[in-house]
Amino acid sequence: MTILGAIIAGGRARRFDGDKGAAHINERALIDHIALALGAQVDDLVIVGREWAGLTAIADRPAPANGPLGGLCAALHHARALGHDYVLCASCDTLPVPDEMAQHLAPAPAVVEGQWLLGYWPAELAGALDDWLGSQEDRSMRGWMRLIGARIVPLPITFVNINTREDLARAQQMLNKAD
Repeated sequence: MTILGAIIAGGRARRFDGDKGAAHINERALIDHIALALGAQVDDLVIVGREWAGLTAIADRPAPANGPLGGLCAALHHARALGHDYVLCASCDTLPVPDEMAQHLAPAPAVVEGQWLLGYWPAELAGALDDWLGSQEDRSMRGWMRLIGARIVPLPITFVNINTREDLARAQQMLNKAD
């Protein structure tokens, strides 16, 4: 069993006023924090929806306008093409990435409660997600989760979703307390 790690990073960051993936916490870009934590748990690592030095970049599928599900769909197809069994994904703007996330979320499909992009997905769902995206006007993560029966797993972790500069400051404080 092998796992592809996917950093979902195709959002526009309208509320952040800038490139939040490149914003720094403790002298490291936010995407690099995610890549370090997620990369330690997977066999291969990609970034979806943008370019980032040192990471293989893949485009959303079938198009950028599908939101986070377009990123997940691309990751599932890429995983299948490489022969991986699962995708472990994280958004580029949520900290922390839980240690041993796949073990916490197994069996797949499953997501962390309240953090729909922290998920563990069988690569075999690639075709089903293509079909669903092609037939639905509602392209919500929750709708997709209901369709396939994804489990929602609570974890005793406080997460920070970084959508504003204030959220970035909160994440900085959280990481400093953890050190």
